[in-house]
Amino acid sequence: MDSLELQAWLRLTLTPGVGNSTARRLLAAFGSAEAIFEQSSAALQKLGSDKLATALRHEPSHLAAQLQTTIAWLQAGDDRRIAVLGDAAYPAGLLDIEDPPLMLYMLGTLAVSAQEAAANIKSSLAIVGSRNPTPQGESNARQFARAFGSAGICVVSGLALGIDGAAHEGAMLGGGNTIAVVGTGLDRVYPKKHLSLAHRIAQQGMIISEFPLGTPPLTANFPKRNRIISGLSRGTLVVEAALQSGSLITARLAAEQGKEVFAIPGSIHSPQSRGCHALIKQGAKLVEVAQDVLEELQLPPARSGCAQATTAHDKENDATDAPAGDDPVLAALGFDAASLDALQARTGLETSHLQAKLLELELGNQVSRLPGGLFQRLAAG
Repeated sequence: MDSLELQAWLRLTLTPGVGNSTARRLLAAFGSAEAIFEQSSAALQKLGSDKLATALRHEPSHLAAQLQTTIAWLQAGDDRRIAVLGDAAYPAGLLDIEDPPLMLYMLGTLAVSAQEAAANIKSSLAIVGSRNPTPQGESNARQFARAFGSAGICVVSGLALGIDGAAHEGAMLGGGNTIAVVGTGLDRVYPKKHLSLAHRIAQQGMIISEFPLGTPPLTANFPKRNRIISGLSRGTLVVEAALQSGSLITARLAAEQGKEVFAIPGSIHSPQSRGCHALIKQGAKLVEVAQDVLEELQLPPARSGCAQATTAHDKENDATDAPAGDDPVLAALGFDAASLDALQARTGLETSHLQAKLLELELGNQVSRLPGGLFQRLAAG
């Protein structure tokens, strides 16, 4: 893409009052972004209002600065690319969603080769969930993603705190690629806590945004980017989610796009499990092991040496079936969060003895201390 074409696309996206739908209508009528701005006011008015025609005839005041910033960003490395609607590098899956983005900014090793990016997206899975997961939920996300990565599946998520971050981490631990779809410009990282993670994702996958460089983390942008997460993926796995959460938005979009939706069940007492349980009631596939997802989507088999990829459920059985019989506190705790008083009533242990035992289990990563004085048994991660 040369600078004149890039300028036209930026102008189209930056013009006030021109959304994706209007822009697609203009592109269909005139053939290219450059051609739109060569039209007379009369020609533009036929496709919209006088206000729209006037807006298109006036160049946005910050266009020159945005163009300069974008060109400098593209020239800063060979691991970055911009794909516009209609490009060969544009992800085919996004053409089928209701509101495909006009421009996609891509950063990372997968952005270098359009063919490699397309191959990864063809066998990809979205993993989403709470920004404030339980320790077990975060562990599940990491272990499932690791199993998918080991099987050669590209994991797509949103770089948010909690489940998203664990999913990206797990995919890379499994030797797989991962794609982060973000709600800011690619010259910013949000949350700041994930700066290092974002750099690693760029080295072992790709970060994607539809938002121009310099776009800050605006609240409205994060639900909007969810359609891209689901659109890039063969299916969406929800690990933990409250009833009102962005993860359920992603799941709904996936279902509307004709994609499979999967959910991991949890405790009936956990607010973070209620969203997953609601999805299962609505027809989402209940998932216990990673193989459930791979078989349902008929995704490629595991790479050589990774056929026995361990899932969170496998590790849970290995780690808990044996010890529970030997440890009365673990047996009494089960997998629901419990208070000290409840555990004392179940075990009959003195308070000091029980507290010491819980501390020992916590240091051994077998038990997690939750807010409100609760304790939860952990599956091995």
